[in-house]
Amino acid sequence: MPADRPPPLAIRDDAARWNTLRSEKTLAVAARTLVSTIRVLECLPSLLRGDSRVAVVFAYDPTSAFSEGVLDVLHDAGCRVLPWDRLTALAPDLLLSASENIDPPQGDYPVLVLPHGVGFQKFVPDSRSPGTRLSGVVGDRLLKSGRAWLTISHPHQHRQLQESHPEAAERTVLVGDPCFDELRAGLGQAARFRRALGVPDGRRLVVLSSTWGSTSLLGRQPQLPARLLEALPYDEYRVAAILHPHVWSAHGEWQIRTLQAAALEAGLILIPPFREWRSALVAASVVVGDHGSVTLYGAALGKPVVLGAFGGDAVPGTAVAALGRRAPRLRTQDSPERVIEPALTRHDPHRYDDVAALAFAESGQALTRLRALVYDLLGLGEPAAPAAPVLAPAAPESEPLPVTSWVVTTSVARDADPPTVEVRRHPAAVARTEGEGPAGFHHLCCAEDERDTRLTESASVLLCREPGGIPAAAALRWIAGTLSRFPGSLLAAARIRGGGCLVGLRDGRVVEAAPTGPDPGAGPLTALVYTCLRAGLPLGPAVVALRTGADREVDVALRVRPPSSTGGATGAD
Repeated sequence: MPADRPPPLAIRDDAARWNTLRSEKTLAVAARTLVSTIRVLECLPSLLRGDSRVAVVFAYDPTSAFSEGVLDVLHDAGCRVLPWDRLTALAPDLLLSASENIDPPQGDYPVLVLPHGVGFQKFVPDSRSPGTRLSGVVGDRLLKSGRAWLTISHPHQHRQLQESHPEAAERTVLVGDPCFDELRAGLGQAARFRRALGVPDGRRLVVLSSTWGSTSLLGRQPQLPARLLEALPYDEYRVAAILHPHVWSAHGEWQIRTLQAAALEAGLILIPPFREWRSALVAASVVVGDHGSVTLYGAALGKPVVLGAFGGDAVPGTAVAALGRRAPRLRTQDSPERVIEPALTRHDPHRYDDVAALAFAESGQALTRLRALVYDLLGLGEPAAPAAPVLAPAAPESEPLPVTSWVVTTSVARDADPPTVEVRRHPAAVARTEGEGPAGFHHLCCAEDERDTRLTESASVLLCREPGGIPAAAALRWIAGTLSRFPGSLLAAARIRGGGCLVGLRDGRVVEAAPTGPDPGAGPLTALVYTCLRAGLPLGPAVVALRTGADREVDVALRVRPPSSTGGATGAD
């Protein structure tokens, strides 16, 4: 436990004497695993909003292999936490959990178990035996006590339990899925969420989704984030990763970031396990996932889905099993771009409607139904105010590390009118450089703040890191100083305010590259100038088309400033 995290409180039996709020009932939350604690925190505030009659405490149960991180989440959320062994003395009126594997002490209070995913769709290791069990079903002891109730999101789940666990089937309540309702409410804000994640307009966001375990996407293809960033052009795609909370709990953030260090340097957006995964999923242009619930949520939202793994622990006859039969696969030998591009361009948003119909019912009603159930089990009348509305997820706050170096591949269509330069950039942290072909060129481009000096000293092109641009005079001074400091570079470029950029050559000339449409940024514009120089195309006055993607092309006017007008472009700053 981190030193700055206090242990759970040992609450006195007569603690109510000192309370400010006079509550009539006590609801205890079983905080056993990271994923189950997060799921309760995602929906509970909406259920008890504005009601002082219910006191809420979180009982921390440290017995799970996935309890690491639970106390951090609870304390960050400002929750009142007590040890698990204090439940008997507390005698709550209702115990709420999103972990089915709890073992509450004897008592006459009911136990309400919420799913921490979608239904009963996975076989998982059984902590009480060497075998496996159906995820989401509470243990026999609790079932036989008659105290447990399980919420479900679709009548099919009741029928599934009738066949596999008849005792559990009789303790189900159809509620719906509050998480899915929230995801659907946010669909109209996908573009805003992408911008919040640092994804420029016009770029596609690939969201990787991995459940936990050896058959998961991360278990099968741990290098897939880096592989996607290597294969997908930087000016067309961004990549984010949503990892199951069990992955964070079992391995820790440090190990995850160490494993994915190259991908993070290449711009991977690593989504934290609490809150932001929902807005990141809404923002996705395509989901590359596995047999986990997040992948199924993505399919039900109408997203294109590609499966990077699909374990045999998926339960036959469930919605996720149907998704496994329907979605295209991305195998280790496949070219990611050749699988993801068709999944995007040929996608029918209704492709997975029948899959969603197996998992979700009573859409938009889950919070209302769940609130009614909670108050009924508490023995309280519902508040007069209506249930909280279904809100869209909050905008995400995660942003990627800035990418500061690229391997750039360019090609020229000389016979086009005007001549066309196609630019494809890949982050140098994951890119592989191959030999140049007869129609193409490669070069290394680094921003001035690249930390790896081996790259900056080898770069053919150096960029000024000022996204908004700098005045032309300052750009000329920066170019001169940079070419002086890095004698191995061929070009130095800076974006200028108002659009376009100035590109300084080693011979003292400065080329002004001004797009006649949307500004693609200094990196692609400088790559165009580099290619014209290598291909022997005129540097100006001329117009050359720049293509950075299948649907993004802009004409660029080139004009050469003579050395005498640069203030000494190759001299010392």
